[in-house]
Amino acid sequence: MGDSSEYYIVDKRALPDVYIKVVEAKGLLEQHIASSVQEAVDIVGVSRSAYYKYKDYVSQLGAGTRGRTAIIAFDLTDEAGLLSNVLNFMAQSGANILTINQTIPINGIANVTISIETGNMKKQLGDLIKIIAGIKGVKSIKIIARE
Repeated sequence: MGDSSEYYIVDKRALPDVYIKVVEAKGLLEQHIASSVQEAVDIVGVSRSAYYKYKDYVSQLGAGTRGRTAIIAFDLTDEAGLLSNVLNFMAQSGANILTINQTIPINGIANVTISIETGNMKKQLGDLIKIIAGIKGVKSIKIIARE
């Protein structure tokens, strides 16, 4: 991959099956369901060579983020209590809220950027994003950085 890496967030439906199977095999090993790489790749149906080729380059959103931070950008309608609801849900999910930045609402929409520590989250980051996106008044949500 050269000296620097670029990262993309891609919906798994757009990925070739081999990447998904490699992530599944990694999960089997991390959860100690499979005791060896050979056993894990046999279970998911991918070759050992494909596993070793991609294992360092693919991972599930939220996987391996224990103790790490994520920065999430929101567009929220200007409604009393909406930001509080989002923050409460994040806290209930185990996210440690580190910073909150909000603009003055313009045309009824406020831009909010929140950084969170993901170490104690009960949900995967991707699941948290999906649920928050469904809250009435959340116009858009996007992960803008993850460490």
